[in-house]
Amino acid sequence: MSDVVVLRDVVVVGGGCYGTFYATQLAKAKEQGKAEFRSVIVVDRDPRCRARRELPPAPDRTFVTAEWGAFFDEFLGSARRTAPREPGDYIVPSPHMPHLMFEWLRRRAEQRWPRRTIAVEVVPGRLDMPYDRVGSPPDRTRYVSFAGWICPTHCIEPALCPAIGAPRTWEMADAIVALAERLRRVGRRVLGPALFVCKHHVFGVGTFAVDAVLEGDGIVATAGREVDGGGEPASVLVGTISSCHGAVNLLSIGAEPSAREPSAIGRQPSVAATDG
Repeated sequence: MSDVVVLRDVVVVGGGCYGTFYATQLAKAKEQGKAEFRSVIVVDRDPRCRARRELPPAPDRTFVTAEWGAFFDEFLGSARRTAPREPGDYIVPSPHMPHLMFEWLRRRAEQRWPRRTIAVEVVPGRLDMPYDRVGSPPDRTRYVSFAGWICPTHCIEPALCPAIGAPRTWEMADAIVALAERLRRVGRRVLGPALFVCKHHVFGVGTFAVDAVLEGDGIVATAGREVDGGGEPASVLVGTISSCHGAVNLLSIGAEPSAREPSAIGRQPSVAATDG
C-alpha cells in the first residue's frame, strides 16, 4: 500500500511563523515523495508576510493577499464536493485564527435567508475540561481544551501524549457529539454537530477537508428547512477541533417572516399633519 498522501489544493491560513512552517513542511513532503498536491495557497492580508519573504519561488505555491473572510467567501463559495477517487482540497488552520469556518457558515446563512434572524448564541452545557473560555460578544466562541498544560509546538496529538507521557484517553469530537445529544435531550432544537476535525496529515501538518465544511453548510441548510416546517428557531452546533482542542459556536436560525406580517415601517404610529 502506498504511503503517499494525495491532495489537490491546500490552503494555509496565515503567512506568519506557523504558515511559513506548514508551507515549508508540505514542500519537503512533496520533495521526499511523501505527498502529492496541485498547489499550496498561502493566504495573508500582509503582502510582505514572513512566508512571502522567506519561502523561495515554487511553481506549486501561490500567495493570496486578502482578509481571510473575503478569501473563504470566494474559495468555499465556489467549492464542490470531491468526486469519488479524486484528491480533495484541504485547509491548514492556524492555532491563533478566529473561528473562520463558523463565520463563513454564518455569512452563508445570512445570504441564504436575508429576512430571517441569524444569531450567534453562547454554547450552553457542561464540558469537563481544564480549559473552557467564552469569547466576548459578538464573537461568543467557546474555546475548550483537554490540556491542562502547555503543549509542545506543532504537536501532532499522537496516541501517547508527549506532554504527560501517558496514553491520550480523550477525543474532542466525542465530547462535542455528546454535548449535542445532551442539549437535544433537554429540549433544545440542535442539529449537528458540524465538525471540522484537524488531523495530522503529513510531516507535522494538520488539515481538515473542504468537503467537511461543505457538509457543514448542508447541515445549516437542513436546519433552515426544519424551521420552515415547524416554525420554531433551530440551532446548529459548529466546531473546528483537533483531538485535544477546539472552538465551538452555536448558530441560531429563525423562521422566515410571514408575507402578511406588516413591516416595521407599517407598524409605526401615524402622525397627523398640522399647519402649526
